[in-house]
Amino acid sequence: MSDNYGSDFMTIVDEDGTEFELEVLSTLEYNGCTYLAVIPAGAEEDEDLEVSILKSVEEDGEPLLCAIEDDRELESVYELIMDSLYEEEDEEED
Repeated sequence: MSDNYGSDFMTIVDEDGTEFELEVLSTLEYNGCTYLAVIPAGAEEDEDLEVSILKSVEEDGEPLLCAIEDDRELESVYELIMDSLYEEEDEEED
C-alpha cells in the first residue's frame, strides 16, 4: 500500500510500478488477518463490477496487499464480507 486518501480510497502500486486507485467497500478482521473488499475508484454504481478481496500482510515491516491464494480462505472471507455489506445496506434502508 502506498498513499491513503481518507478512509475509503487508496492507491496501490503493483510489482511493475503501475498505480491503481481503489475504493474500499469493507474491511474485515478474520482469524488474526485483515482483509479488504475493493473496487476500482470512480466506478459507476450501475456497472457490473467485480469485487476484489485482498489480504493485508506485512513483509519486511511494510504493509502489503496480496491476493488470497487458498480457495477455502477466499470463500470464507468473501461470504463474511458480502454478509457484512448487505447488512449495512439493509440498515441504511430502515
